[in-house]
Amino acid sequence: MAALVGATAGPALAQDDRMTPIAIPAQQDAIPLATGPLPGATAPEAWHSQYGSVFARNVTTATLTPFLPDAAKATGAAVIVAPGGGFRSLSMENEGWDVARALAARGVAAFVLKYRLNQTPQDLTAFATSMREMVSRGPPRRSDPRAAFGELAPQIADARAAFALVRSRAGEWRVDRDRIGMVGFSAGAMLTMATALAGEDAKPAFIGNVYGPLAPVTVPADAPPLFVALAADDPLFGNSGYGLIESWTKAKRPVEFHLYEQGGHGFGMYPKETTSTGWFDAFARWLAMHGYMSAK
Repeated sequence: MAALVGATAGPALAQDDRMTPIAIPAQQDAIPLATGPLPGATAPEAWHSQYGSVFARNVTTATLTPFLPDAAKATGAAVIVAPGGGFRSLSMENEGWDVARALAARGVAAFVLKYRLNQTPQDLTAFATSMREMVSRGPPRRSDPRAAFGELAPQIADARAAFALVRSRAGEWRVDRDRIGMVGFSAGAMLTMATALAGEDAKPAFIGNVYGPLAPVTVPADAPPLFVALAADDPLFGNSGYGLIESWTKAKRPVEFHLYEQGGHGFGMYPKETTSTGWFDAFARWLAMHGYMSAK
């Protein structure tokens, strides 16, 4: 299940979809999280390029990379950014660094979470084949999303550690400990939901689910405000209903839902001609509406 949910099927772009191996970037600002190595992992971390962007796979040690705003712009709000990739890879640039830079430019501290992943074939061609097969099977059908959270124990631990780290260095990073949220994409969106619903001490102040699964859940009374963006032509989650939105609404918790006519899956920060490109501006306006774009 874990490999299927939130698979990054690739953007509908005139970009090269071939996977090309690349050297692991320096990532000099990445801070290792104290969650240890992935149990039983044998394949080493590797990176590749695709769609004009870069991806990591076989991540065995989680890290958090800060993108801090200028001190004069800092609002005190912060966001943990969780890229997607079916828990088999991470779209580090399109759904990670680029999102974090855009948030920092608006005065919001951002932290890209490189969480641990399920092991995949070391050979890139074999990995590409396994991803195509995974995507072709479509999303899993689960009546109770919480049942899946147990399979995400390493990733939830990484998210909890990320929140703990940001709170422990809040003074240094000019972050308000009570104004730390999380946004995730595809599999990262599922991790975001799991962190909000089963992350114990993480307690995000707000959450963003960008083209993630929208299955209904039991919503706690103190559930954070939720932002959702999805394209109607998303091949994975575009036809699976909007139970998550209904769950938040019935619980009388704040929720904003943007359903774009076109955009496919994995659009992230890619420049496209579809209105889905506007999701980030909508997210920023939503954060402003909740007071996160100005100093407290």
